Amino acid sequence: MKANGKARPAASEAALVETAFAPNPGNLRMFQHVPEGVGSGGALVVVLHGCGQTAGGYDLGTGWSRLADQLGFAVLAVEQKAANNPNTCFNWFNPEDIARGDGEAASIAAMIGAAVQTHGLDQRRVFITGLSAGGAMAAAMLAAYPELFAGGAIIAGLPFGAAANVREALDSMRSAPLRTPQQWGDAVRAASTHTGPWPKISIWHGALDAVVNVNNAQASLAQWAGLHGLGLTDAKQEMVTGAVRLYWGDQIELYTFPALGHGTPIDSRDLGQPAPFILDVGISSARRIAEFWGLVPVAMPKPRPKPVPAPTPVPPQESALPQIEAALLPQRENASLEGKIENLIRRALKAAGLLRR
Repeated sequence: MKANGKARPAASEAALVETAFAPNPGNLRMFQHVPEGVGSGGALVVVLHGCGQTAGGYDLGTGWSRLADQLGFAVLAVEQKAANNPNTCFNWFNPEDIARGDGEAASIAAMIGAAVQTHGLDQRRVFITGLSAGGAMAAAMLAAYPELFAGGAIIAGLPFGAAANVREALDSMRSAPLRTPQQWGDAVRAASTHTGPWPKISIWHGALDAVVNVNNAQASLAQWAGLHGLGLTDAKQEMVTGAVRLYWGDQIELYTFPALGHGTPIDSRDLGQPAPFILDVGISSARRIAEFWGLVPVAMPKPRPKPVPAPTPVPPQESALPQIEAALLPQRENASLEGKIENLIRRALKAAGLLRR
């Protein structure tokens, strides 16, 4: 990669080191970044890339290893092989790869066990995040191995149980199956014998996502709200850098971006580098997710605020949720930009049944 005609070092890609592990029934690759001094009691963040991406490329784009250097946690970046999926997508829709003890899910669990044991990490502070197919695979891991994780983040992904084959996967990407929170939660409950507390969940999605429809974020929210025993309309809300954040204490949060397509939001002035499906919109999802998980030390000063560019509008596409598209139409010519954005997102969320008024 070059900037201003000069070679730009791929810092995060260089930081990741491939590591052997066993067993590996899913035939995946394991990469790690463990900053100096991270050891006993350290946290671990597992990162899953999207289709067509690599572990190193996604880490470089999102800035997870750089954030690990700043905050003092370890990164485990998982990479799919073309031999398993020609588009290097994690097989989140294949029952043999997402069941506890099988396939790709078992390989990721084995990686986590190896990383925790090798570096003396705190097994109570393991987290997982992913984009798109990686987000759906993160949801599968949270369902199949909930006892392994303190928290997870699903970015432009799908809820667990949305598909059991390729045809259903494509249908679900176009529009999430219609199920009740109880039904979505039952899919997770049936994936393991877990009876303890559930991981905290962060969900991120663009309203104009033409690859994975935004109603999958609503389905993921329904799934985890039901598991946590939370009412969908009991959220608090705040405007955050061109998005609306709904949150239920420190258990669940949902970021919805009205003018964002498919990808992971970053702020390249803070962390990461823009790339296909890594979208520079002035907000670092990695940093905010880490904050939500509690990985930022309380005494650590936050970065000084920087001017935030408006996100580049994405033309509406046919697969976007109809009521979201309708909600994005301007209401008043004389309204302020901030007021317009808040009004549009509120209408979209009301249409989706996530706000009472």
